[in-house]
Amino acid sequence: MTAAELVRHALKLLVVKDMAAFAGLWAEDGVIEFPFAAPGYPSRVEGRPAIQEYMRDYPDILDVRQIVQETVHQSVDPEVAIVEFEVAGVVPRTGKSYRMRYVAVATVRGGEIQLYRDYWSPLAAADVLGGLEMVNQAFAGGAHE
Repeated sequence: MTAAELVRHALKLLVVKDMAAFAGLWAEDGVIEFPFAAPGYPSRVEGRPAIQEYMRDYPDILDVRQIVQETVHQSVDPEVAIVEFEVAGVVPRTGKSYRMRYVAVATVRGGEIQLYRDYWSPLAAADVLGGLEMVNQAFAGGAHE
């Protein structure tokens, strides 16, 4: 799979809530980085086992129901794809609908994600989840810095 194909596949797995398969796209030593991490929120999750643990309860926090918009850009480096996407879903804890935009940069080698930089807005998540403290409670609990 090319980097662009793998990123598209990852988004489909989010919608069907297959977090095990989603995390399984990472290399054994793969990394997720969060350059805009809120205070108290992890800026990095390292290794497939940590990513599996981190993503395990994601659908209980944000129930992604649809990818509303998706644009995948293949960079000049064939191992790197940039994706701009917007998701729509529901916050299970409150039943509140939400829409959030993301930009991610994925580096793929040998058909596995080596590095995934996830550029999302903690303020947008705070609005959806009910405050930055709720963002930290939702995401920081199972993550590894």
